[in-house]
Amino acid sequence: MADILIIDDDDQFRVMLRKLIERNGYEVIDASGGQEGIKLYRENPTDLIITDLIMPDKDGIETIQELKQNFPDVKIIAISGGGRLDPQGYLYLAKMLGAQRTLTKPIELPELLKAIEELLK
Repeated sequence: MADILIIDDDDQFRVMLRKLIERNGYEVIDASGGQEGIKLYRENPTDLIITDLIMPDKDGIETIQELKQNFPDVKIIAISGGGRLDPQGYLYLAKMLGAQRTLTKPIELPELLKAIEELLK
């Protein structure tokens, strides 16, 4: 069974996403921000990370950069609902920094599960 780390500062969204992913047979841990997510990953590397991009303590762009620098093979799905830019700008940057998949919020569960399955093959 694959382990997935979810990093998102929106508590309700993170809990909902965790439950949906767990119902589909995955083990999930979660973090409320980039700093915590990186710490958890260092302590117990997971098979995949799903990270939001707009977060207050350490945004997803910085999180992806640090993870890819220290763990080049880490698999990452970046998600965003936007911010000052439309979500596509943030998602494009995340892709350039090494995220293998990018998804726009609100997330369609079948699309997310397909991305998870493809990355965990």
